[in-house]
Amino acid sequence: MADDRRTAGELLPWAILQTVAYADVFDYPLTLAELHRYLVGVAASSAEVARVVSAHPVCRERLEEAEGFYTLAGRTALVACRQRRTAHAAALWPLARQYGRQVASLPFVRLVAVTGALAVNNVEPGADIDFMIGVEPGRLWLCRALIILLVRRIQRSGGPTLCPNYLLSTGNIRLQEHNLFTAHELVQMVPLHGFPLYRQLRRLNRWSDRYLPNAAGPPAALRPVSAVNGWPRQLLETGLRLPLFNRLEQWEMNRKIRKLTATAADGAEICFTPDCCKGHFGAYGRRTLAAFEARLQEWRIPCPSI
Repeated sequence: MADDRRTAGELLPWAILQTVAYADVFDYPLTLAELHRYLVGVAASSAEVARVVSAHPVCRERLEEAEGFYTLAGRTALVACRQRRTAHAAALWPLARQYGRQVASLPFVRLVAVTGALAVNNVEPGADIDFMIGVEPGRLWLCRALIILLVRRIQRSGGPTLCPNYLLSTGNIRLQEHNLFTAHELVQMVPLHGFPLYRQLRRLNRWSDRYLPNAAGPPAALRPVSAVNGWPRQLLETGLRLPLFNRLEQWEMNRKIRKLTATAADGAEICFTPDCCKGHFGAYGRRTLAAFEARLQEWRIPCPSI
């Protein structure tokens, strides 16, 4: 375990190794800019990171650089893997924008952001497009039903698989899980629509700065998609806000919570409330953190002092 009394300079070499080890869980070599952005637990300038990664004995012993990417020693074959996955991601992004615009045009949707592997261009052919979606309070579950109808229509027409597996009410966007995995998911997400709400999401989850202090703002400066905000949508939202739809919202929520909870395996990372629908059934976060810890032990790297 790293000593909390050490200075940032003393912790920096180990933070660099921790950062590369975390990315290694995903077979994901890092550029120098990414190594700086996702540096674990230590605030440092890009110049400091560049100097330490190239000169410090600990880094020189346990890291390798190839074609501008940094990996754990002996893992430079991952560079070709990343380059291949980046090419697949480039073909998927136009579809993410196209269908993200359609999701953003649905009633009550206020934020659409790409998460998961596509957010970091680390996808294989046939990969899903994961979305986090912010929804007007009080209509999260009716909105989810409309999103699922759209997702099924896209799949029937031969489009990609969309996974809107994280919906949050705009009135409650403080994330409950505070760990390195959740911090990564937050700072890696790429907002497509609803930038004011994205900025509020980051501001209200500043706890992530403890884990990734250099990761300010979105990772990519994409042109936002514009939702269709004509009078039909406004009229539909006005109608769906009528009190009679409160009972339908409650019924849909209760129905889906029963069904989704029944299918959840032990250890699933789920949250089903009036303000949240988080359907992470594979315990992916816990498995990622366990794999990260195993790499730290294998490479004799101290755990982050966070």
